[in-house]
Amino acid sequence: MPPGTVDDASAIITLLMTYAELVDAGRWADVGALFADATYRIAHADGGAVSTYAGAAQVRAFCEQTRVHGDGTPRTKHVLTNVVVDVDGERATAHCYATVLQQTDTLPLQPIATGRYLDTFERAGGAWRFRDRLVTGFLLGDRSEHVQWHAGTPEGAA
Repeated sequence: MPPGTVDDASAIITLLMTYAELVDAGRWADVGALFADATYRIAHADGGAVSTYAGAAQVRAFCEQTRVHGDGTPRTKHVLTNVVVDVDGERATAHCYATVLQQTDTLPLQPIATGRYLDTFERAGGAWRFRDRLVTGFLLGDRSEHVQWHAGTPEGAA
């Protein structure tokens, strides 16, 4: 099929969902690898600065701030909705809503963060990969069981 077809959009959606599954499994090295040639940026909830992590090692280190529970996971489920993909040759963009649910031994199942992922992609070697992710538009809940530190910023709301 020519570039820009349903196959391209499907491959990009699969990449989005793979990210969510890896984060929920606590597989930080694999999450980092998804951003080996990309940036991962987080707009602070107060509308101020944007934190930027570049490449696999920095993204992995950012993810490692997430609290891991007894089962080896962050006890989260990332739910991606309202996914829109636009393919333009060897580049593509996507945006979606992200809702992060969490349940722990001390907290009932609840949403702990919602926001938007604004992504850009490029095709390299015939496969799609992330170029940039901006996480923005936060509504935050109780993240005390989600991050190893707890502050008023969205940093742990991967």
